[in-house]
Amino acid sequence: MKKRNKKIIFALVALALLGAWVYARPSVAPTEIATKAEEYQVEKVVDGDTIEIKRYGRIEKVRLIGVDTPETLDPRKSVQCFGKEASDNTKHLLEGQKVRIEIDPLVGERDKYNRLLAYVWLGQNKLINLDLINSGYAHEYTYRSQAYKYQSDFKLAEKTA
Repeated sequence: MKKRNKKIIFALVALALLGAWVYARPSVAPTEIATKAEEYQVEKVVDGDTIEIKRYGRIEKVRLIGVDTPETLDPRKSVQCFGKEASDNTKHLLEGQKVRIEIDPLVGERDKYNRLLAYVWLGQNKLINLDLINSGYAHEYTYRSQAYKYQSDFKLAEKTA
């Protein structure tokens, strides 16, 4: 009986480790979700890390997961250094484009402002969230210590940007 229990425990631990590796492995290649998802028209770039898309016949505000750009629209703050440049860069990348969105179950679907939280994909393999960090227009942003799918990739990108 003890030998059988050890085998079961070993199998469960191996399965858990395999599952953790599959989920946490660094990968910024297009996911199955991103490549098979519907495309949505970008209607407006609000600022460097927020866009509006047309989804299911209505305008939906989308906040990019895992990134933060300098503020340009917060009425409580003045325009932050490089805020206009970050906003202009996102406009250059996304204005008038069709994008796919990927929701992260670790983060949830909406923030406290009811914005959709998503990774935004342009084309087959360009993750805009990551591109903003790589190009120096955004920094990695972890909200309230909440882990997210591409967190290690984003943190690594920030170190090398």
